[in-house]
Amino acid sequence: MIDVQIAIIGAGFSGLGAAVKLKQNGFDDFVILDRGSDFGGTWRDNTYPGAACDVPSHLYSYSFEHNPTWSRSYSHQPEIHRYINGVADKHGVRANTRFGTEVENAAWHEDERRWILDILRDGTREQVRAEIMIGAVGPLCEPNLPDIDGFDSYQGTIVHSARWDDDVDFTGKRVAVIGTGASAIQLVPELAEVVGRLDVYQRTAPWIVPRTERPYSATEQWAFANVPGYQSAVRGAIYAMNEVTAFGLTYSPRSLKPVELVCRANIARSIKDPEVRRKATPTFQVGCKRILRSNDWYPAIARPNVDLVTDGIASISETGIVTRDGTEREVDVIVVATGFHVTDSPVFDKIIGAEGRSMANVWDEIGMQGYKGSFVHGFPNMMLMIGPSTGLGHTSMVYMIESQLNYLVDYLKTVRAQGITRTDVTAQAQRRYNADVQHELRNSVWVNGGCASWYKDHHGNITTLWPGFTFNFRRITKKFDIAAYDVERRGGRAVPAASPTDTEPATATA
Repeated sequence: MIDVQIAIIGAGFSGLGAAVKLKQNGFDDFVILDRGSDFGGTWRDNTYPGAACDVPSHLYSYSFEHNPTWSRSYSHQPEIHRYINGVADKHGVRANTRFGTEVENAAWHEDERRWILDILRDGTREQVRAEIMIGAVGPLCEPNLPDIDGFDSYQGTIVHSARWDDDVDFTGKRVAVIGTGASAIQLVPELAEVVGRLDVYQRTAPWIVPRTERPYSATEQWAFANVPGYQSAVRGAIYAMNEVTAFGLTYSPRSLKPVELVCRANIARSIKDPEVRRKATPTFQVGCKRILRSNDWYPAIARPNVDLVTDGIASISETGIVTRDGTEREVDVIVVATGFHVTDSPVFDKIIGAEGRSMANVWDEIGMQGYKGSFVHGFPNMMLMIGPSTGLGHTSMVYMIESQLNYLVDYLKTVRAQGITRTDVTAQAQRRYNADVQHELRNSVWVNGGCASWYKDHHGNITTLWPGFTFNFRRITKKFDIAAYDVERRGGRAVPAASPTDTEPATATA
């Protein structure tokens, strides 16, 4: 049995950020558990050709750990991975980390006021007992395999974009890519250069703006490192420009029309074949699904060795893919680029709350809900990073992560100062907060834009995205609002939450 005050599950941006902030604030009794071999999370696991970030480099990094040596305005996977591990080494959190560790189960034990985590490491099963658990697994960690008949019968090679196999040689092969989302638009242009034939299976065409990526000069890098405040100013300007888009996405989708015109011009400039152009043009409002960035996607699908297939997949055969019109296209390799389990992650089945119910079971009943994206009623002493209603469609998730870290640190300081042994957000506070979030979303493009997306849970609610401006989320997570929680202090004394009128308003714009 490993006894710690705090157990952190996950060593990506949010888990590492939590560890750094814990150390900076005098919380040294913690352990990070991660199934990988080093830090990075999504940016460690996604190594497919062309993997890169669609948020500018200076914004997609910690505000407390600027990187003046970014090589490009938009960073690629290897550089982000190096950055994350460099931060970990600088702040000395590697000693608190157990890699190669799978968390098989995490259950709250009411009698002990502890989380008991069953872990598997190097073939050996152990247990970790923690007063507080931080779930930092992130929403993009469990690859989603589409529900298509016949995958088991296929005799060729199957590769998922999130579990890339560098040993597969694509040269001259017949290849199929299933999906046209963020990963696909990055890897398809890379594959198109080397394969013999490439079939790209599209269910829904995405809106794509040009990718304004360029290398940074040595002079710029010198300025980032040596001119006081310059890099912070650049970061602030990027942040401010991105926030303008938030207004259109949440409150005035019609104001995004200029973005649509840019996307249409991108299509017209790159694709001359009218049929391919028709297939590549979305039928829903811009912003309803994630707006993507690429200069290579449209030229790639316009190549003579690439076929954009929109008939829909009926099944997978032993040798290829059968579409609904009965056509079978034989391929040597199938690349699955269909994203992740976000609202239905298998991780939710492994977290067991105070009533013996899994988070998956609870959310199946009420929908994916939490309080300020951080705490979930019925799961005491557990804080989620990048929890419900924290995702973004316009700017950097690192900003949201750092907002939650402010909330986490103030929560831990409150626990330490007041001798708190048990903290559980009230059901009433959680319901009120989520009702406010859904109210803020009522006019958004995600609700009214005419698309189906993974932003919605099975109840039809947008439970993954934050509505409106991110600085509002930063403000409501600045301080831990203990009045929204039922707490117990040492000696077993219970302190009920304040009445709703005494708590901080939980509205998205409060």
